Amino acid sequence: MKREPEKLRSGFTTGAAAAAAAKAALQLLFSGQVPAVVEIDFLTGETTTIAVHGCRLLESNKASCTVIKDAGDDPDITHGAEIGAEVTLEKRWAADPVRITGGAGVGVVTKPGLEIPPGRAAITQGPVTMITNSINALLDEHPTDAGIHVEVFVPDGERLAQKTLNARLGIIGGLSILGTTGIVRPMSHDAYIATIQKSMDVARAAGLTHLVLTTGRRSERFAQNCWPSLADESFIQIGDFFQAAMTAAATREFLSATLAVFFGKAVKMAQNIPHTHAAKSELTLEALAQWTLEQTGNPELARRIADANTARHAFDPLRAKAPAVIAHVAEQARHCAVGFSTGKIRVRCVIFDYDGTTAVDTQPDWG
Repeated sequence: MKREPEKLRSGFTTGAAAAAAAKAALQLLFSGQVPAVVEIDFLTGETTTIAVHGCRLLESNKASCTVIKDAGDDPDITHGAEIGAEVTLEKRWAADPVRITGGAGVGVVTKPGLEIPPGRAAITQGPVTMITNSINALLDEHPTDAGIHVEVFVPDGERLAQKTLNARLGIIGGLSILGTTGIVRPMSHDAYIATIQKSMDVARAAGLTHLVLTTGRRSERFAQNCWPSLADESFIQIGDFFQAAMTAAATREFLSATLAVFFGKAVKMAQNIPHTHAAKSELTLEALAQWTLEQTGNPELARRIADANTARHAFDPLRAKAPAVIAHVAEQARHCAVGFSTGKIRVRCVIFDYDGTTAVDTQPDWG
């Protein structure tokens, strides 16, 4: 009997966590009671209940609460992180009673190109709206002439941020407080694509016209070793999002890009596969075997390639006996990248050996 796939559990964003912590702290100030849970509304209209991790009264007009972020079955680096808000009743300075700032462990934007201007805390509009809505829900029950200052903080934010791409985006000193709707949907790729797009926005705002697109930290490290004079913003990890990345680069009017990848990803790119994850594209080596036969006229080697377990398994015999096949893969990947950019971007493809040396470069004289 075929088993039905288990339904993956959704979670909530750092922005939703901050909204819950802020609501809990204000609730403590108004009621004098520490809430065990708070109810918040996602920006989709859905409602959820979030447990309060810690809550304490600091002064008669100031309270601090935290919650633990739960990313559901799609955990990221912030899954399990403690997200907090310190809420102060203060003199109201504007018509809007709610003022939101970033505290310890929340990054500060230092580069142009993001939706948040330089000098401001890295708290995007979704979380700002959720925090404001959560505060206003309590103000409806407890009217006050006071202003409400919400300072979001992340106790371990500076350390966790070192495991993210924040520094590349120009977000320094901590995590970003993010979330479009407040909900983390398992297996959603929207957040990764958004990171690619924002990285390109930062690169464009820095005046760059050339990108180096890698698929992960290792290929990026090798690429940075190859081109140490390029600005950090030039290097963008696209993961498996081949088509989405080229489309985003074309939309932002970049002039050129270098694909700096390993052979396994290059083979998928060369087959014009828009998303190169194994779960999204069944990697048979039939195409690679056919290219081997066409390039070498050697049916025995072609059969060996067809029988390989992975493209990486096929790489060594090809490099030893048929480097022209690897060159063909690089050229095909380059051609497909140009296609995904609708011909707007000049593309170079570099395939790394697994020790970081360059196996193939379609344009070695390209500065």
